[in-house]
Amino acid sequence: MFMTEVLGEYAKSQPDKVFTSFNGKEWTYGEFYESAKKVAGHFQAKGYQKGDIIALYSLNSDLFLVCYFGIQLGGYIVMPVNTKLAPPEVEYIFNHSVAKALIYDKRLEDVVQQSKHPFNERLSIQDDIESFLTGHEENYEPAIVDGEDVAVVMYTSGTTGKPKGVMLTHQNLLSTAEIWSEAMSITDSDRMLISTPLFHCAACHVFMIPVTYKGGTVIIEEAFSPKGTIELIQKTGPTIFFGVPGMYTIILNLPEIKNVDLSSLRLFCYGAAPMPYEMVKKLKETFPNVKVQNLYGQTENSPAASTLKDHLALEKIGSVGEPLPQTEIQVVNEFGEPLPTGQVGEIVMRGPQVMKGYLKNKEETRRTIKNGWLYTGDLGRMDEDGLLYIVDRKKDMIIRGGENVYPVEVEEVLYQIPGLFEAAVVGIPHEVLGEVPKAYIVVKEGATLTREDVISHCSSNLAKYKIPAEIEFLDELPRNASGKVLKHTLRASVHSTTT
Repeated sequence: MFMTEVLGEYAKSQPDKVFTSFNGKEWTYGEFYESAKKVAGHFQAKGYQKGDIIALYSLNSDLFLVCYFGIQLGGYIVMPVNTKLAPPEVEYIFNHSVAKALIYDKRLEDVVQQSKHPFNERLSIQDDIESFLTGHEENYEPAIVDGEDVAVVMYTSGTTGKPKGVMLTHQNLLSTAEIWSEAMSITDSDRMLISTPLFHCAACHVFMIPVTYKGGTVIIEEAFSPKGTIELIQKTGPTIFFGVPGMYTIILNLPEIKNVDLSSLRLFCYGAAPMPYEMVKKLKETFPNVKVQNLYGQTENSPAASTLKDHLALEKIGSVGEPLPQTEIQVVNEFGEPLPTGQVGEIVMRGPQVMKGYLKNKEETRRTIKNGWLYTGDLGRMDEDGLLYIVDRKKDMIIRGGENVYPVEVEEVLYQIPGLFEAAVVGIPHEVLGEVPKAYIVVKEGATLTREDVISHCSSNLAKYKIPAEIEFLDELPRNASGKVLKHTLRASVHSTTT
């Protein structure tokens, strides 16, 4: 039984139980499943073939989830697309995936209009999807799918700067649901508040999928806003909330936070970046009845690798915890051999949640999955208790408020600027976001280049979160004897910023 079938079973066994809550509107399991079948039926009636990719380019809503499940119900592959990407980045994903149809939010119309990709259909959520959900019932036929059939494709930036399409199967999704529901002790009484973007693997597969698997309720917020999110918690009574560390920093700094009643919550989850000891301590002191749990994973493992539970939250600060159920983790050397406790190496893992591979990229798939082990690209170590610590990020990846930024991707855009001679991008500390990109730039002799010129160019070619928060002009970049840029030297010269 896969997730679409799980949803169908709950539609029969508990049709009147609330499944989704969004902006004051509730959908029961029965109502939601009927709507998802109409989405599936629409594409079936139009003659789409099993395995066709349908792009889902939308902000958070209950209709996002209807389309997410509906596309899979029809036997198709759903491809959520990051709404924060710049138009050229979105266009690359459309073209590389050869998506057959597009479902989009009308508020993203400008980006959609810039796309020249030859979709068979472009359907807006507000007009087209809502129209046929309220209209006649489509002639839906249950699709026959195998566990190894791809259910979802999610693009993640690669170390080369080009996005890679991670293929997750129906079995991957089911396994992830089993793993996380066990790790977070989710039951049908849980109400999960999702404020982070559903196009991200974490919100969709660590939280939405497991609570669906257990027959609970999904509360959706279009986007995180400190006071709005707190009011929503008080109004809707969720039991679990997820945020990146920056979100908790903002919440804990609200003047009124100590007087807010969040008694419905049993669990605070965080991930995407490390949370400082003082912040974990303050969170536990402010809400002593709410447990704190750290989550670690990547899109390539659905994402599910390890978790640090509440009883170790302060004792093992900096750790991402123990391997999840059904999951093996090792720290290995350059030959793939396990390293002794305490030694730093690459983190590898295996389990039923590991992706099928990268879409149309067999070479990168072979480099990433070896003998069933997923090579994460993260460097880490194990302690004497078998708990995992991430020491560094391979390829200098920056995590800005939960969003991955690869320096080489930003550098490629910077090198398009005519007056630029060379550039290097590193992550620098930020009090709220954890890290932000900083660009070091050397200008060509005789050329003139200003900070405004750089920001203007980046704004046209990069997602907002990838644009350098700081820019420093140098006469030359520091290099070693072989000519390699010494990024650690650049990092050592910066101080914490709140820009």
